[in-house]
Amino acid sequence: MDGFHQQFLYSLCIIALGYFTKRRGIIQESDGESVARIVFNITLPSLIIVTFNQMNFDYSLVLLVLISFIYGVFSAFLGWLLFKNEQRNTKGLLMMIVPGFNIGLFAYPLIEGLWGKEGLTYFGMFDVGNAFIVFGLSYLLGSYYSSAENAKANVKAIAIKISKSIPLLSYIMVCTLNIVGWHLPSAVIDVADILSRANTPLSLLLLGIYLNFSFEGTYWKNIFKLLAIRYVVGLAAGIFLFLLLPFGEMFKFTLLIGFILPLSTAVLPYSVEFGYNARFTGIASSMTILLSFAIIWIIAVITG
Repeated sequence: MDGFHQQFLYSLCIIALGYFTKRRGIIQESDGESVARIVFNITLPSLIIVTFNQMNFDYSLVLLVLISFIYGVFSAFLGWLLFKNEQRNTKGLLMMIVPGFNIGLFAYPLIEGLWGKEGLTYFGMFDVGNAFIVFGLSYLLGSYYSSAENAKANVKAIAIKISKSIPLLSYIMVCTLNIVGWHLPSAVIDVADILSRANTPLSLLLLGIYLNFSFEGTYWKNIFKLLAIRYVVGLAAGIFLFLLLPFGEMFKFTLLIGFILPLSTAVLPYSVEFGYNARFTGIASSMTILLSFAIIWIIAVITG
C-alpha cells in the first residue's frame, strides 16, 4: 500500500477510534470540548508557527486569502436565497453554518500527510480568509437571526472574538515576521515543533468523538439543500478555478479541495450560544465530514 492510501487509512482508523470510544462510554462527547480547546489554542497554533516561520513567502498566495473570503460571502448569499422562506430561527441556523470550512481539524491532518509542509502553507493561507468568515460573518448571521435587536451590539462582540482567535493571531504574527525577514528564536520553534506533532492525532480523534448519525426525518430537506451548496456548488467552483487559474497545481488543488471541506466546528458552540438546534448542526457536520473525506479521496485517486 502506498503512502497516499496509508494516510487515508490511518486517518479513518483514528476517527473510528474516537467514535467507538465515545459509543462505548470510555469518552464522553462533552470531553471533546476540552480536546478542541487544546487543538485550537495549542497544537494548531504550534503547527502554524512551524509551517510559516521558514516559508518562502509567495505573494500569489495572498490571493488564496481573498478567494477564500469571497467564496464564503458568496456561499452565505446562496444560503440566503435557498432558506429565505424558512422560519427565522431555522433560517438563522442554516445561513450561519453554510459559509466557513473545517480546515484546522479536518484538512490539516490529511494535507500534512499527503503534501507535507508545502500543502500546509497553501491551506494555511486559505484558512486566513476562512477565519474571517467563521469568526466574523457566520457569527454575525447567527447573532442577527437569533435576536435582531442585538445585532448591532454584537458587532463589538465579533471584533473581540476575532481579536482573541489564537490560530488567526498566529497566522498574522508569523506571516508578518516572515514578510519583514524576521524569524522566531530556534528554542520557540523547537517547542512548537514538538507540540505540533500532536495536532494530527488529536484532531482526528476529535472528529470521531463528534460524529453523530441519529436524526429526525424532518431534517432531510434542509440537509439536502445544505449539501448541495457545499458539494455541487463547491465542486463546480473548484473545478472552474482549477481549469482557469494560471497558477501551480498546489494552488489549484487548495481551491478544489478547500471548497468541499466540512462545516466549521465553530458553528457547534455558536448553535448553543444562539439557542439554535445544536443536534441538527452536529448531524450536518458529521455528514459533511464523511462526504468530504470520500470526495477528497476520489479526487486524489483520479488526479494521482
